[in-house]
Amino acid sequence: MPVVNVFCCGALVLCWTCAALTVSDPTPRHAPCYVEDIFAALRESVGDDGELTSSSFTLFGVCPVPDSPSGSVLMDLAQETSRNQRRGLEVLHPTGVLVTEEEDRGALELTFDLPQSPLLRLSHVLLLVFQSPPKGEDLEVTFSSPSLQPHTQSVCISAETEYTLLTGNASDASSGQKWRISVEAKSPDLKQNLKNILIGEKSGNSTNITPLLLFSGGTETSRVSGSTLSSSQTFSFLCELRRFLCEVLPQNRPESPQLQLGSLQSLHYLSLGLSSSETLLAGLINSSSTTVFSFSRWGSMLQVHHGQLALSPSLLEELRQRVEQIGMQITEVIGGQEVGSRAKERLGRLKELSALPKTEPGAGENQYRAFLLLKALQTVARSHELQVGQRTPRAGSTNPARGNVCSLRSLTVSLEKHLMGPNTAVINNCRGSCAFPMLNTNNHAVLLNSHIESGNVEERAPCCVPVAYEALEVVDLNEHGTYLSIKPDVVARECGCR
Repeated sequence: MPVVNVFCCGALVLCWTCAALTVSDPTPRHAPCYVEDIFAALRESVGDDGELTSSSFTLFGVCPVPDSPSGSVLMDLAQETSRNQRRGLEVLHPTGVLVTEEEDRGALELTFDLPQSPLLRLSHVLLLVFQSPPKGEDLEVTFSSPSLQPHTQSVCISAETEYTLLTGNASDASSGQKWRISVEAKSPDLKQNLKNILIGEKSGNSTNITPLLLFSGGTETSRVSGSTLSSSQTFSFLCELRRFLCEVLPQNRPESPQLQLGSLQSLHYLSLGLSSSETLLAGLINSSSTTVFSFSRWGSMLQVHHGQLALSPSLLEELRQRVEQIGMQITEVIGGQEVGSRAKERLGRLKELSALPKTEPGAGENQYRAFLLLKALQTVARSHELQVGQRTPRAGSTNPARGNVCSLRSLTVSLEKHLMGPNTAVINNCRGSCAFPMLNTNNHAVLLNSHIESGNVEERAPCCVPVAYEALEVVDLNEHGTYLSIKPDVVARECGCR
């Protein structure tokens, strides 16, 4: 029997009976909204009728059989995450996962290293998250282990599957331990497909799955000392805001060059907090500029990120009214889109997390969240206005009477990947001819054009260029707080011949 030594998160793992395929630290802790995104997927798996949607069965690998046990588990988790509009689950991250192939019967085996935690004494759900979508034909997979209850469970994996759910036993062990789960395809011919699903096309030193242990957040869990891992409402708000913006705004394409915001000049770099001036906040509330939200550093510090504002009663009322007005406007805008239903649900949750009481001033963090929500909604509204505004010039450019007249055209650029949202910016550009009669010109361009038409072709002709701009606002959330920088002259607003 071969002995294979592999290091897993700093621990030495001895594998005596199998040939090791891959080992990794399975937890993408660099992605701050990783767990919150999973909870959102669970929460959104139930439709308006209170039943699981057909897409949720595929998303979570639930086999389409009557009274499926996995379907019942999925429904319980969805209800737990939606209860009282807050997280109802506790989370435990296995510290390592090893994928091996058994030599005797050729089955694959998953070995999970578990940290010491009193949570392990409770019943749990093992959630396997695919880091890249499975490829190939649909596959029914059987998981077998004494650590599972029942000991044998089946899931159905397709190209749309992102998660699988397995119910586990409560453990009496008070120290760290290993769980070993055997994995087999129902059809022997699909063994290679199963291996590709678990390991991915590029095995390297990482698996294609990330395990997560979910424990019910009921009274039994609350009695377990030190088990609470829940995040702040502000962190939940930020993750929900990122999902909403990704849903309703254009996203950059992988082949597009990523432009760095740090290369832009800034007029201001201002702290957003209790000491922010009333004049500054009033100007930002009334601004319609596009706002980009940025995490300077990815990490767990965002889970304890707090921000507070202290608005005067009059400015607080203006903030409340503007959030309500533009919220209604955005609801109409996204209502006709394919993602409208899910986006409206997320917008509703954002409003709940940033609600401002009408009878008394809201808490400092509520004001902070309401302010960020307003800036996000202004960005969505501005993006919609720019998209609609470009349709008329494009249609007019086909009119022979106008020809290719100098006009404002839409131009979207991709921003750096670590942005919370949006990661694209519509900066526009000016294109078209500057032949007489010229658009929005000045005396210099008129005389220059006449000079060239008189035969002096060696001179530069008047060009169609931006003559008015709007700023870009960047909200930067980092370990020191929340800061806003204003980047001037980013979005072209008006064209002319110069």
